[in-house]
Amino acid sequence: QVQLVESGGGLVQPGGSLRLSCAASRSIFNIVDMGWYRQAPGKQRELVADITRGGSANYADSVKGRFTISRDNAKNTVYLQMNTLKPEDTAVYYCNINSLARQYWGQGTQVTVSS
Repeated sequence: QVQLVESGGGLVQPGGSLRLSCAASRSIFNIVDMGWYRQAPGKQRELVADITRGGSANYADSVKGRFTISRDNAKNTVYLQMNTLKPEDTAVYYCNINSLARQYWGQGTQVTVSS
């Protein structure tokens, strides 16, 4: 069974940076896209960014210009570089991989932006 392993979350001060990584424990075939979602307390899970196999990226308006998503197709890994972090970025961040067969989710990693 494929598992998505996330890393890179933590506590950072406003204006700081973090880099999230998500790696699949086994090869996933026919990946359509990979992405990151987040869920803050009391709010619904929302898309942060996603990227197609060809490299086309899509971002939520709230993170445009601050976050960058990238992927390594050979390693089935997706990254999220987060710069100029704000307190409102505080949330649990979830990795997502969509293949033609099914959808995979990571367990979530906490990102807290606070002074």
